[in-house]
Amino acid sequence: MNPDWQNFLTAQGAQIQDGVIQHFGNAAAERIATRDGSVMCDLSQFGIIRVSGEEAKGFLHNLFSSDVNALTPQHALPSSLNTAKGRALATFLIWRNETEYFLHLPQSLLAPIQKKLSMFVLRAKVKIENASDNIVCIGLSGANTAALLQQLFPVLPRNPLDIVYHEDTGLIRLGADRFQLNTTPQRAPALWQRLGTDAKPVGSSCWDWLNIRAGIPVILPQTQEAFVPQMANLDLIGAVNFKKGCYPGQEIVARMQYLGKNKRRMYLAHVESDAAPQAGDDLFSMEMEGQSCGTVVNAQAAPGGGYDLLAVIQIASHDSFPVHLGEIKGARLQFQHLPYPLP
Repeated sequence: MNPDWQNFLTAQGAQIQDGVIQHFGNAAAERIATRDGSVMCDLSQFGIIRVSGEEAKGFLHNLFSSDVNALTPQHALPSSLNTAKGRALATFLIWRNETEYFLHLPQSLLAPIQKKLSMFVLRAKVKIENASDNIVCIGLSGANTAALLQQLFPVLPRNPLDIVYHEDTGLIRLGADRFQLNTTPQRAPALWQRLGTDAKPVGSSCWDWLNIRAGIPVILPQTQEAFVPQMANLDLIGAVNFKKGCYPGQEIVARMQYLGKNKRRMYLAHVESDAAPQAGDDLFSMEMEGQSCGTVVNAQAAPGGGYDLLAVIQIASHDSFPVHLGEIKGARLQFQHLPYPLP
């Protein structure tokens, strides 16, 4: 987190740990506000890798699961970096300006993914750097968010993942009522104060909960190399392009799409548990006879109590058996509808 921006947020009442806002004094009330009202959130739980150079487009296109060649400054894309065996190392949102590309991914993966990308550079005319201190990302969510932004910006992005630029600030529309603002550390405090007249500041976990409810998986260190993209529904949210050429793991991903049968999918669920579920936790059902039938991808405290989570689970277990957290006698998952259809 940019030091000046961190000092500003601290003065606003933010409780910050390891560069990530935990809350603004009342985490439970912030969760309720995220569900019922308009909220704003610093997104420093994510970092930004900037990729530039005259060969940056082709370099990234040959590595990522999405069609980087088709990416324009007016649109963002979800994407993934995978191993040669088709297992996801990272998921991220990617956007660009006229000359640079930006990868928005968890801070916990920024350094290892930056190092991984650098290993592929060789003699390519590409520069890879950590731009997290130079760009402040603010998330906005709620039914009144568009009206609030229209007081500050004359034009808003119309469709999901569209981008509109206003001088030093880019607006990405993530959904009907959710936006991401990318701005400078110098501009961010004034924007925060203006937005704060109608949007409640909340901690990072609230934004992570919104991602869960939107069915957007975020690969973390605990789940690296655990899933082929289709298992985590990356094909359903536009993070995989099946018409592009080769990239690491492309053969495995394409084979599962056209020749094989995906036996796992990602589901949204709620669980009442004394202990908070964690990414990488095992799930169990009678169908698997003591073996794990699935894995927690992401989990956060829910506004009404308990926890909401995304989990990759054997389709047969989800369809026919109760699924439990941690052990066969553990808390039972209550499945809910994702905001997009499963095949």
